[in-house]
Amino acid sequence: YLFEMANIRDQCSWIHMHEPKAATRKAKDLVRMAIAKSRLLEPLENLTIKVNQQALVIGGGVTGMVAALELAKQGVKVHLVEKEKELGGNLRKLHYLPSGDDPMEYLKKLEADVRGNKNITLHAGAKVKNIEGYVGNFKTLLADGKEIEHGAVILATGGQEYKPEGEYLYGKDKNVKTLLEFKEMLKKGEAKGKSYVFIQCVGSREGDHPNCSRVCCTGTMTAAIKVKERDPEAEVYVLFRDIRTYGFRERYYKDAAQKGVKFVRFDDDKKPVVEDKGGKLEVKVTEEDTGKTLVLRPDYLVLASGTRPQKEAEELAPMLKVPMTKEGFFLEAHMKLRPVDFATEGVYLAGLSHGPKFVDESISQSLAAVARAMTVLSKTTLEAEGIVACVDESLCDGCGICVPTCEYKALEIVANKDDAKKKIVDVNVGLCKGCGACVGACPAGALTQKGFRDEQILAMIDAALEQSKKQEVKG
Repeated sequence: YLFEMANIRDQCSWIHMHEPKAATRKAKDLVRMAIAKSRLLEPLENLTIKVNQQALVIGGGVTGMVAALELAKQGVKVHLVEKEKELGGNLRKLHYLPSGDDPMEYLKKLEADVRGNKNITLHAGAKVKNIEGYVGNFKTLLADGKEIEHGAVILATGGQEYKPEGEYLYGKDKNVKTLLEFKEMLKKGEAKGKSYVFIQCVGSREGDHPNCSRVCCTGTMTAAIKVKERDPEAEVYVLFRDIRTYGFRERYYKDAAQKGVKFVRFDDDKKPVVEDKGGKLEVKVTEEDTGKTLVLRPDYLVLASGTRPQKEAEELAPMLKVPMTKEGFFLEAHMKLRPVDFATEGVYLAGLSHGPKFVDESISQSLAAVARAMTVLSKTTLEAEGIVACVDESLCDGCGICVPTCEYKALEIVANKDDAKKKIVDVNVGLCKGCGACVGACPAGALTQKGFRDEQILAMIDAALEQSKKQEVKG
C-alpha cells in the first residue's frame, strides 16, 4: 500500500489527445497530487480470515448439478439446494436437443451421480430463507430451519419460459402452445396435425424486454425438423422478424429449410394476428418483402416465447448484496475480466440465472464458476483488503448514522469493551469493501478510510491548487 499512481495515460493522453498543452498541464497536476499523497502513505495491515471449505450451490438444474459434482470431485463438501422435489430444472422440459442427444438420458446420469456422491448433501424441496456473512464465512438459513455454514456460493437459480397470457390466444385456445409445451407434446406423440405455425420473439425484443432470448430460434428449428421428420407432408411455417441461430447452429436453420419448412418474415410494427374462426385457428401475417397478407389455418400454433429469470433471484440478490439487470438476471462484475464473479467476493453465478443461454454454454459457465470458487475453497485462510474503514473509539458515540449507509452490512453497533454502557460501531473487515460511504456520513469524524485519510486527501487538494495560486500571483 506504499504506492500511489498518477494515471496520466487514461486521464490525460487518451481523453485529451487533441489538446496536448492542456493535457501536459493536467498531467503535472496529477503527478504533483500523487507526490503530495505519497509523502503521507503508511503501511496497512491485511488481516487474516479463516475459510470454511464447504460450498453452497443454489439451484438443482443442469448448471447447479454440474457445479456440485465438479466441486465434489475436488474434495469439497457441497450443499445443493433445490426448491423443487426433483432435480433437473429446465432440462426436464427440453426433450430434444438440436445435436440429437437425448437430454433425459444425460439428466438421469447426472442425477444419479449427484445422489450417489458422498461429498454432496442434497436439500430437495428446500428454500433459502436468509444468507449472511462474507467470503470464507457464510451462514445460510433454509426455510425448514436448517443452517449451513460455507465459504463460497454459486448461484444457479436458472430461468423460466415466459407464459404469454392473452397474446395470440394463448391460454384461450388449447392448440396454442409455448415452444416447451409443444416439445413435450411431440415427445408424448400428442401433436397430431398436418399444419403448424411457429411465431418467433414472443415476449422478447420488445417493451421491457428488448434483448434477444437467444435459444428460441434454435429451439424452433429443432421442433420444426422433428415435425418434418415424422411427417414430411406436414406444412410448417415459421413467422419471424430475424432468425438468430447463434454460432454454428446456423446449420439447423439450413436443415429446416431443406426439409421444406417455410419462413415468412414480418415487420416489427405488423405482428401476426391470430383469431378463432369457428373453433379453428386463423393466423394472418403480412410478408415484409412483398407486402402480401398470408392467411394460415394451422392445427397448432407454437409461440417461441422468451426466457425470464426465476422469481427467487429477486429474493437472493439483497441477501448477498449482488446486482441484477433491469430484466431481473444477475449481473456479473465485469463482462470480460470477471464474467462469473460478483463485486461481492465469494459469490459466483452460472447458467440461466445470468441470462438466456444454451445447455452447453450453461455447463461451460458452471465449470468457470467452480474454478473461481476453488480459488477461495482451496485455502484455509484469506487476507482481507487493507483499505477498509476503521473507528476511533474515543470519538464514536454509537449514534448509528453510519450503519444504514453501508451497502455491504459491514457495520454493527456493539458495546464498548472498556465501558459496557457505551455503544460504538464495529467494522467487519471481511465485509468492508472500502467504499467510504460511512466515513462521509459520520458526524463525529470517528470513521476513517485507511489509505484515504483526511490529511492525505487535503494534501492532494492543496497540491492541485498550488500551481493555480502561483499563476494568480504572477497575474
